[in-house]
Amino acid sequence: MIPDSLTNFLYLAHCLPKKYPTFFTSFEKLLNGCKINFDLIPDTKDVWAVDYMPIQTAGNKFVQFTYNPSYLQFKKWLPTISDVDKICATMGLSTLKTDIVLDGGNVVRSAHKAIMTDRIFGENPHYDRKQLIKKLHELLQIDKLYFVPEQPGDFTEHSDGMVRFINEDTVVINNYSNEKKEWFKRAFEIAIHNTGLDYEILPYSVEDNKTNTQANGDYINYLQMQNFIIVPTFNKNADDAAVSKLQEIFAGQTIKTIDCNEIANDGGVLNCISWNITK
Repeated sequence: MIPDSLTNFLYLAHCLPKKYPTFFTSFEKLLNGCKINFDLIPDTKDVWAVDYMPIQTAGNKFVQFTYNPSYLQFKKWLPTISDVDKICATMGLSTLKTDIVLDGGNVVRSAHKAIMTDRIFGENPHYDRKQLIKKLHELLQIDKLYFVPEQPGDFTEHSDGMVRFINEDTVVINNYSNEKKEWFKRAFEIAIHNTGLDYEILPYSVEDNKTNTQANGDYINYLQMQNFIIVPTFNKNADDAAVSKLQEIFAGQTIKTIDCNEIANDGGVLNCISWNITK
C-alpha cells in the first residue's frame, strides 16, 4: 500500500467548506501556507472522505471497497452515504471493486502492514473469517494484517482513532489509562502486544466530552503526508503534551497544528476528512 508518509496530494469533500466554514477557512490557509496541494472531491454527501474513497495500493492502483457501513443503516444517516461509483467516474478514477464492506478509516496502514478493528468481521458475515483475511491480504497487497478490539461507545469503531503507524515496526497508540472499561483496555493491550510491534503512547483526552460521538481530544487522528504532520488541537490541557510527543516521534518533519473542535464535535478529526494519495 501507499503509506500516508509518502502521499503528496490531499482531497477533501466538496461539502466540507459549507458544513464547517470556520474550520475550512483556517485549514485552507494552513494548507496553502505549507504548500500542500489539495482539491475537492465532487458529489460528496458527507465530509468523512477517508471512509468512502478507494485505498491506493500503488501508483494508479486503487481498491474500492463497498461503502455501506452498518452504523449508517438508519433513516437519519442513509442520505449521507456517498455514491462512490459516481464520484470515481467524475474524477476519472479506475478502481478494483470488491464486495467487502470496509471503511477507509478502519485501515491504518504502512507499506506492508495494516491494522483494523474486528468490526470488519461483523460487517462481512458472508465471508468465512480465514477467507476474508486472505482476501484482504491480496487486495491491499500486504504481508501482515492485525486486528484490535472495537472501542466501546465509538460510533464508527474505526482503528484510525486508536493507533497509527510510525514506521514498519512501530506504532503510536492512545493512552487509555483513564478508560473506564477495563476489559477493553486489557484487550487492546493484548492485541498490540500480539502484533510484535514497538509502540509509543500519545495523550488521549476525551473525558470531558459530552457524548461518545465526539472526537475532541483524539490527537491520534492527525493528518500525515510527505514530510508533514498536522496535529489537531482542542483547547485542552493535553494539547501541548500531544504536540510535543508527536514532535519527538516525527523529529525532522514539519509539525503544524489546527483547532479541530468544530469537526470533532461531530465525531471526526483530520484523518477522517482526508483522502491523501500519491500523484
